[in-house]
Amino acid sequence: MTTRNPRSHVATLAAAGAAAALVLTACSSSSSSDKTDNPAPSASATTAGSSQKVSGTVVVFAAASLKESFTTLGKDFQKAYPGTKVVLSFGGSDQLAASIVSGAPADVFAAANPATMKTVTDKGDGAGNPTTFVRNQLEIATLPGNPKHIRTLKDLTSSKLKVALCAKTVPCGAAAQTALTASHLKLTPVSYEQDVKSALTKVELKEVDAAVVYQTDVKAGGSKVQGVNFPESSKAINLYPIDALKNAPNPSGAQAFIALVESAEGRKVLGEAGFLNP
Repeated sequence: MTTRNPRSHVATLAAAGAAAALVLTACSSSSSSDKTDNPAPSASATTAGSSQKVSGTVVVFAAASLKESFTTLGKDFQKAYPGTKVVLSFGGSDQLAASIVSGAPADVFAAANPATMKTVTDKGDGAGNPTTFVRNQLEIATLPGNPKHIRTLKDLTSSKLKVALCAKTVPCGAAAQTALTASHLKLTPVSYEQDVKSALTKVELKEVDAAVVYQTDVKAGGSKVQGVNFPESSKAINLYPIDALKNAPNPSGAQAFIALVESAEGRKVLGEAGFLNP
């Protein structure tokens, strides 16, 4: 949702050593992935951690679609640099932005489109230096085997189908509306969800036949859902910005976490989750 400044290799390594041991909490859903193992961090990152350390808690507000990848990065951080606590809160970007503007204490904000980040920076709560770290593209999520034989975005307009969309104020919902408008299609869903994970869950629970979500969410859904690509999604690719917050309680920790996200290790984790390079 915004664009960002590249950091030098040295700064990335030094910062990566900062934000350690992550305790993850979800804004819209709690994470249970702490039970799985993560690969050990690189030797270079460990070396950086010995030269510069960050203490205290680092609070990160992140778009719901980042849950899997940021959870993994959190675990990697925790294994490499014990002693620091990073709390991750996930939810709809618009809701997270509203919380920040209302005074919720946080160090980092990672949004799912530039417009939502702008609501924070315009209010003077952002550090004013957001950078794009990944992009994401829409996909239709259906039940396994695609029993309704959905092939195109236009198919979703059928009155015979139950479809869920993200709310129009949420980045995934805004992107879906952009794709529909570009295709001259009108779709009335049976429900508007407050974040993309909620829309995906509607499909997983068989409450709807399909939902328009991100490719990363279809991938995260595994065998519970099946994805259907549609060409109109190329007209609505979301840019994801990240920024330290102006009044961050732990500014050095914020920079350290951002450095990890933008490092080669961070890009690898995000790429494996299905995100596109910025």
